[in-house]
Amino acid sequence: MNAELLSGIVGIAISLALSYIPGLRERWNALGGDYKRAIIGVLLVVAAGAVYGLSCAGWVDIGISCDREGLCALLGNLVAALVANQSIYVLTHKERPPTPF
Repeated sequence: MNAELLSGIVGIAISLALSYIPGLRERWNALGGDYKRAIIGVLLVVAAGAVYGLSCAGWVDIGISCDREGLCALLGNLVAALVANQSIYVLTHKERPPTPF
């Protein structure tokens, strides 16, 4: 498995979890758009940092080196995760009619 594939999988998994896990889905849908964007961004940055840390520690071998080039690759992978996350959200999110008060 390479870093790009792993980043895409993480982005997709986060989007699907927030869309389909009961309980989590309702809490997620209750949040405003700004909070959702911030949470997704933080989750993906944390996931990218974890992948980088695990790779530098030698626990996983996904082809990210612990130098400037590796950090640049990590940033590219973060963008890939963001794109995958948003693509899955657009494909799986159903607009629900507003509930009457």
